[in-house]
Amino acid sequence: MADTTPQIHANHTRWDPRFHFFLIPVVFITFGFAIWNLIHAPGIVSAWLVVVVIGWGMTAFLARIYALKAQDRVIRLEERLRLAVVLPEPVRSRIGELTESQLVALRFAPDNELPALVQKALAGESNAELKKAIVNWRPDYHRV
Repeated sequence: MADTTPQIHANHTRWDPRFHFFLIPVVFITFGFAIWNLIHAPGIVSAWLVVVVIGWGMTAFLARIYALKAQDRVIRLEERLRLAVVLPEPVRSRIGELTESQLVALRFAPDNELPALVQKALAGESNAELKKAIVNWRPDYHRV
């Protein structure tokens, strides 16, 4: 079940306990053990264990990164569609100038705050500052 705690800038970061608090520690502990094993019992099997753990860790990180990139692509599409409907014409014609990271940052802004925030984004304001400028946070409970 999705967490429905009201989101604000201070708590919008999503932590997946299975990934961040189980899988990552297991990968690092196993890597440490594999290095320790290689030092104390050098050999091809010990060296191969280090390689396998590195591959396992890369698989875990890449799976997370690929999911986040796919999510960002969907957010980019959703936000471009939303901006095309919400923004007034002078700003609407500049939607294509927004970067992917700016679109991802703007997803938390409600419709009535978007025109001013898009102007700030186009003026070069950082994504962190854009998020901090949002007054009424629009939550996103379906993130990976």
